[in-house]
Amino acid sequence: MTSTRAIALALVLSATGLPAVAFAQPSGAAFPAKPLRIISPYSPGGLGDSFPRAVATGLAESLGQPVIVENRPGASQVIGMQVAAKAPPDGYTMVFGSVTSLAINPAVSKELPYDPVKDFAPLSLCVTTPLYLVVHPSVPATSVKELIALARRQPGRLTFASGGNGSSNHLAGELLKLLAGVDMIHVPYKGAGPAMADVMGGHVDLMLGSAGLSEARAGRVRVLGVTSMKRAAAAPDVPTLQEAGIPGYESTIWFGLLATGGTPAPIVDRLSRDIRKVLQQPALQKTFSTVDITPTTPEGFAAHIQAEMQKWRKVISRAKIVME
Repeated sequence: MTSTRAIALALVLSATGLPAVAFAQPSGAAFPAKPLRIISPYSPGGLGDSFPRAVATGLAESLGQPVIVENRPGASQVIGMQVAAKAPPDGYTMVFGSVTSLAINPAVSKELPYDPVKDFAPLSLCVTTPLYLVVHPSVPATSVKELIALARRQPGRLTFASGGNGSSNHLAGELLKLLAGVDMIHVPYKGAGPAMADVMGGHVDLMLGSAGLSEARAGRVRVLGVTSMKRAAAAPDVPTLQEAGIPGYESTIWFGLLATGGTPAPIVDRLSRDIRKVLQQPALQKTFSTVDITPTTPEGFAAHIQAEMQKWRKVISRAKIVME
């Protein structure tokens, strides 16, 4: 059926009150034949919103169709992920998933309304950013080794802040406790901002968070280490926690794009290839120079998700973390 005949028939059906939705995309039309959308489980502003918008701009040029970013924040990213999980598996809906929505939420929630493996088709890991271990200047430690020694001398005395129970910086602190063999007290807040504010105010001793560099330059905190496998480009003089004497420590915040589970393999491959091309554009890399752009194949992203799920499940189990 030609597109002209399809449109004409759709008009006839409309006049009779019958649905014409089937003709929104002609049968057998090459993908993509209509606009696409990226679900962002975040409020406007911040990396979880600005990065998918930048990718959407590049994808629109590559795919020849508009790519719209739709913000669906709330419930620790659950709302947006659930919307994407229930979308038709046709490649026209993608979601900007993260370590929280794909690895941490499944480990801490017994009633998650989506399956991070079955409900999504990984397209590409997109961006990875480390956390920084910062302490208030009053803490008598100028290195990670000194901090660990202090914690061992005074078990249960040091406090570490986080953006909430089960948050990425909470788990980063629990991983530090487990691998370093120390006992510290967790102090949860309603967000990473208030948590960092109380570290700067001296009410809490330390924190592992994405902020810290500008606060350190202002003399309000001291940066002791970075949680990635390699040193951060934004702070090349700051050692990794592994270099500082905690073997195997890695805790990063990462984001990637996924389609709805069941999306045909040719469409997954097409989207993945185009996403990776966009991620390799110099303009995008310059705009997001403070984070690591990390494109992968669908298989590579799937393996990354599985590894992160297993790691954080073990940490949550050993730390006996229970969501409120």
